Amino acid sequence: MATKRHTKRGSTLTLAILLVVLIAITAYLVVSIKNDAKAAEFNAVTLAQDDPDDLAETTLINAGDMAPDFTVDMLDGSKVTLSKLQGKPTLLIFWATWCPPCRMELSKLQEHIIDRYGESINVLPISRGEERAKVDEFITDKGYTFAVGLDGDQSIYRKYATNYIPRCFVIDANGKVLYSGVGYDDTVAMEVEESIEKALR
Repeated sequence: MATKRHTKRGSTLTLAILLVVLIAITAYLVVSIKNDAKAAEFNAVTLAQDDPDDLAETTLINAGDMAPDFTVDMLDGSKVTLSKLQGKPTLLIFWATWCPPCRMELSKLQEHIIDRYGESINVLPISRGEERAKVDEFITDKGYTFAVGLDGDQSIYRKYATNYIPRCFVIDANGKVLYSGVGYDDTVAMEVEESIEKALR
């Protein structure tokens, strides 16, 4: 009897270990698939910049269009409606915490845009497709103090584009888009600032 009990205990322990291993593998695969999808979109930004047709197909709003209106929930619990910001230019940015060029753009947002232009423009960075808690943790960790919008279901983003972030739009005081850009580098930063300057004239 003692041998049988020992065998049963050994079998149970083996099954438990196998179950833990299977759960770990499944969790790893789920995370890997999500990360691969994000990496694919990030890498596709570079590819899209080399493929104007693909970029054009995924861009719904271009310079010269009127900016689609929306109301966005802000991280602080308030709501902002784009059309109510008219009267001065707005810099609209769609971003995500996992996106390297988005992080770069946000890191320069305070000094290069907010501190430089102050109250003369509106700045509206909107997190695309992420939960409030994740965005809150990221903003807190980085020490950012500017207001951030939440577009968890991407319904606002889909008014402007179907793929690729970061996306930025400079909108004039009357709601007309002066600039529509994808990705972030020194060229995009310069184009954004030039468009803001134009909107302020």
